[in-house]
Amino acid sequence: MPLLSSLHPQVQADACSPAQLSITNPTLLVRMLTVASRGRLEDSHSGIVFSHQQREYSRMQMRVPGAAFTEDGSTTGHAVTGRRLTAQCGLSRSVGTLFLGRGGGDGTLKVQLSTLQAALRRQLPPLDHMPASHRMPQKFWAEEKGLGETGMPLTGLAHTLQASRPNFVLVMADDLGIGDPGCYGNTTLRTPHIDRLARGGVKLTQHLAASPLCTPSRAAFMTGRYPVRSGMASRSRVGVFIFTAGSGGLPTSEVTFAKLLKRQGYATALIGKWHLGVSCTSRADFCHHPLSHGFDYFYGLTVTNLRDCKPGAGTVFGTGIRLLAFVPLQLLLVALASLQVLRCLGLLRVPRALLLGLLLLAAVILGLLLAFLHYFRPLNCFLMRNHDVTQQPMSYDNLTQRFTAEALRFLRRNSEKPFLLVLSYLHVHTALFASRDFMGKSQHGAYGDAAEEMDWSIGQVLDALDEMNLANNTFVYFSSDHGAHVEEVSTRGEVHGGNNGIYKGGKANNWEGGIRVPGIIRWPSVIQAGQEMDEPTSNMDIFPTVVKLAGAPLPHDRIIDGRDLMPLLQGKSQQSDHEFLFHYCNAYLNAVRWHPRNSTSIWKAFLFTPKFTPEEGSNGCFSTHVCFCHGHFVTHHKPPLLFDISRDPRERNPLTPETEPRFHEVLQAIQEAVARHRATLTPVPDQLSMGNLLWKPWLQLCCESSGLSCQCDREKQDQR
Repeated sequence: MPLLSSLHPQVQADACSPAQLSITNPTLLVRMLTVASRGRLEDSHSGIVFSHQQREYSRMQMRVPGAAFTEDGSTTGHAVTGRRLTAQCGLSRSVGTLFLGRGGGDGTLKVQLSTLQAALRRQLPPLDHMPASHRMPQKFWAEEKGLGETGMPLTGLAHTLQASRPNFVLVMADDLGIGDPGCYGNTTLRTPHIDRLARGGVKLTQHLAASPLCTPSRAAFMTGRYPVRSGMASRSRVGVFIFTAGSGGLPTSEVTFAKLLKRQGYATALIGKWHLGVSCTSRADFCHHPLSHGFDYFYGLTVTNLRDCKPGAGTVFGTGIRLLAFVPLQLLLVALASLQVLRCLGLLRVPRALLLGLLLLAAVILGLLLAFLHYFRPLNCFLMRNHDVTQQPMSYDNLTQRFTAEALRFLRRNSEKPFLLVLSYLHVHTALFASRDFMGKSQHGAYGDAAEEMDWSIGQVLDALDEMNLANNTFVYFSSDHGAHVEEVSTRGEVHGGNNGIYKGGKANNWEGGIRVPGIIRWPSVIQAGQEMDEPTSNMDIFPTVVKLAGAPLPHDRIIDGRDLMPLLQGKSQQSDHEFLFHYCNAYLNAVRWHPRNSTSIWKAFLFTPKFTPEEGSNGCFSTHVCFCHGHFVTHHKPPLLFDISRDPRERNPLTPETEPRFHEVLQAIQEAVARHRATLTPVPDQLSMGNLLWKPWLQLCCESSGLSCQCDREKQDQR
């Protein structure tokens, strides 16, 4: 049985019927059959063509000179005369049937799977890493009765199959501006490895964060949906999670790309920052934790890096402390002093109990303030490995090196199977930090040191992919969760925010500087290197792109706002699939971007804009540290403020009916799109409500057996 033995050594003929052949361990055949669902790939050397026909069906075609075959075993047409191979895959029922036949005609062999259930989506090793005995030879000959002596050349099949099931390394910087990397025009900040990534792939120059704040942007990135759909968009001034012991987070009903890839047999890991919640009702339920959202492994910080996490770096709670502690204390002290003076002068009888009560209230406020300042760091700034706290509070010593080492260990552990690594850096969010090797080495102070250390780490990951011969079949994505934080200035006057290039605004607002971020994608075996694209794309697009490439179906029970990037990246489409993009400031629709079909114009209409302070000419909200989204902090525009981003990317010259003849027509189209979009929104619980944001002692995570101090360092213990 030359054909079957060449397919796999464990193929055996079914004794019940000489025409039916059962494959009990069909590693290669399953890979051949499932590859078609990953998209369309062609191998010019072998003439093999894979084409996706339907969501739940896949078809593989091999062009064979002088022969014609059909997938329909019941048809009695000219092409049906062949054998049937049934793939058992360890199940009691058939999960796929391969029909072979011959006849005259177009010279095509077609194979169709009736279904792609979990058995065919199970984890399979990459073809290059199969044992030699399991590999398909470069050429096999069909000599079975009814097939004649038709040859089917398979040169290059290994490359085609491997490219159909890529690995994924998704890299997310924190608060990095589009003007920071060298490949986006910076000539003084050294980012050779990010630049190398851009040279080897596609640089997106109009890549947009779905939100200008960390938590909602990352929720959109993970789910491919506007954060307002999942309740991850706030209606208050606080738009992100601050306490690890809050009860809000990414709902368990949301589907992340990690969940879907895990079902496809991918090894999945998140290393670094999460910032999408931890627990719901008890400290042990971990309902919002990365391991509850599809990741097999987690090492990092569950909330975010803050100035308060690093001794001597200041606090982000200055305004709150002033309003909730200093002002009340000042009023109480003035009241106490005034009452005591009036009492001593005999002008007013003041009960001693009142004075003691006011003094006690002042002591309570002062005590709470001191407790907050003392305990915030250990209770919120700690590292976890999976569900275990490993360092509380976290140490910044060689922190990036530790993240990098964890990433490299994950890659090496999983080099023999498909993997998803999300590497989410704390750089360059304040508090800024860098190891001794990078401290003081850049031309941009502490910010530059941190950015250059992150670039080094990215280089380590790229080098590891090269060393393990995984680079060609690894889809690498690099971006930032939103624009640079332009208001970040230290107490000593040092600029700790990044560079948003020519663009206005920054973090926490929807001017281009707040949402236009670096976007680089590299996949050497599939995507042409050295490309630059100026079409509007979103970080939500990573969800459908990754999911489809991994062979998983997109969820049908919800709206996915992201779009598959592959047609654009491969040159099959010249225009973004996003006609409209909706820019939210927390839960409030702030602006709308419209890229009409067959037009170069990109219109952007603001429904409201933040009031920059201390004066209107500022490029940020320096008085409040970030811009807010409602109330007296914004200016509403009726009609909306309109720009053509294609001609005015700096957003300096709003259009009017006098300067733009299509002014009313454009606004009408945008208003209709807004109405359609809002009709798709359904009420969901607010994960960022004050009730969910507030600290809850019963949700607080602490090192075991650490008493009330919540302090431990298992990282040092492990190193010993």
